[in-house]
Amino acid sequence: MKFAVLGGRGRIGSQVVEGLSAAGHDVEPASLSTGVDVISGKGLEDALAGADVVINLTNSPAFDDTSIDFFETSMNNISAAAEAAGVRHFVILSIIGVDHVPQLDYYRAKVAQEHILENGPTPYTIVRVTQFFEFVDAIMSWTTEGDTVRLPPTPVQPMAAADVAAAVVRAATEAPLQGIHNVAGPDVFTLDELGRITLAARSDGRNVVTDDQAGMFGVVSGDVLIAPEGAELAPTHYRDWLRQQS
Repeated sequence: MKFAVLGGRGRIGSQVVEGLSAAGHDVEPASLSTGVDVISGKGLEDALAGADVVINLTNSPAFDDTSIDFFETSMNNISAAAEAAGVRHFVILSIIGVDHVPQLDYYRAKVAQEHILENGPTPYTIVRVTQFFEFVDAIMSWTTEGDTVRLPPTPVQPMAAADVAAAVVRAATEAPLQGIHNVAGPDVFTLDELGRITLAARSDGRNVVTDDQAGMFGVVSGDVLIAPEGAELAPTHYRDWLRQQS
């Protein structure tokens, strides 16, 4: 099969391209660096020509309300190009619990992306995943003041980016689900606990203080960011991943 991977040079996209190529598929990675602009539509026709499956892994450059316009514009452009090219399966990557946190602009933007796909002409699969291990440092940096990191006790179930990519590859090589496939990490933590585990593993001298309102995840209530019933659990444990990083 031929796959067009939009965002194919990014953190997840590059691993998806590698996984599909290793399985013997014909893969076309597409990004701004290859001349494909999902906002203007430039290069989309050529990138999707002859593709059986399109995987959209492009991402908004910002997490604010501008992300809504990015996802709506890009999805409408890709959807039209996919229909014109006769694509038989359209896959996107989204977030577990995304429809339960309307307070976050970025999450509302991802919901809009999902809705465009669901209402479009091409058979589809939505792969919803939890937060990446690789984002923990960034999350802590947002709320660090001196030697103090403020984090809320929000339950999370993070997973490795490599496991995310593997889940996307599996979904893309199977029949369209016409629905959502949920994938999460194997362990549940509170975000403040996750911060303490991370700093201890790295002998980082910063101290985590629990703050219900800290950062973007302070607005999340309940356990909406953890795996719903029936979700696939990825194999990589966070503590094992931390050891491998060091």
